[in-house]
Amino acid sequence: MSERNGFLFCADPLRPSRPDPQFSGEVAGARATGGRIALLDHDALLAGDATGAVARVARDSGPYWYRGWMIPSARYAELEAALGDRGCALLTGAAGYRRAHELPGWYEEFDGLTPRSVWCAIAPGAPPPTAEELTGLAAPLGHGPGIVKDFVKSRKHEWHEACYVPELADGEQLAAVVGRFVELQGAYLSGGVVLRSFEPFVAGGEARVWWVDGEALLVTAHPDTPGSAPVPEPAFLREAVGRLGLRWVTTDVALREDGVWRVVEVGDGQVSGLPAGSGAGGLFAALAGAEPR
Repeated sequence: MSERNGFLFCADPLRPSRPDPQFSGEVAGARATGGRIALLDHDALLAGDATGAVARVARDSGPYWYRGWMIPSARYAELEAALGDRGCALLTGAAGYRRAHELPGWYEEFDGLTPRSVWCAIAPGAPPPTAEELTGLAAPLGHGPGIVKDFVKSRKHEWHEACYVPELADGEQLAAVVGRFVELQGAYLSGGVVLRSFEPFVAGGEARVWWVDGEALLVTAHPDTPGSAPVPEPAFLREAVGRLGLRWVTTDVALREDGVWRVVEVGDGQVSGLPAGSGAGGLFAALAGAEPR
């Protein structure tokens, strides 16, 4: 039997020789496939010490899927380089991670399946765009309500303050919401600002589809609605996922009020939340043994 792919899990910050307990069930599932397990110091990586973060990974121990907490795209590139220095590799490279993790990377492939979006790059700590700049940015979306987010996350829990805009053509109102969003994100602002057309979705009508090598292997609840897992027919997404060209991704879908399933987010499968008890044995088996096509 050919050697299995490995899994690089986050270590427990208090006991770095052990996996983070948040991922203990997944570690057991990965071990059951025969895949190698290695540990990453996530805190060290975020602090800029990529070499120290991978110190526990055995040299020349083969390719790994990362599985753990989100990593900013720039830090992920540093992780890839640090593993390369140890003779190891990530099965999703830094360019692929950014493509799935950040909306500008995946949006074109899902155009027509996801709410219309525009964006602009902003560095953390930089002033937000002016009302005039934002009005120009939003113009292709036309009139109507919209959503503000960055390239990765929204602040939906501050819905009226830093997420929802009743009228995108109202520059002052748009600038107030974007300004508050940028302020609250602070140093965690990822990439810049995204404006999206608002679409009304059914409450609780969200699900997450897990794809490996272009095949939908698992449908789970979305982390925002853990008690509800409607099951969409994911075939309508297969072509777009295939165009994206990445081996392990997730698509978060929501049921619009008119009965149409829409893509809300695409994500890198390595950092997407997997609800406990999801029956992910088949997912980990495919990841451990799948070869690139």
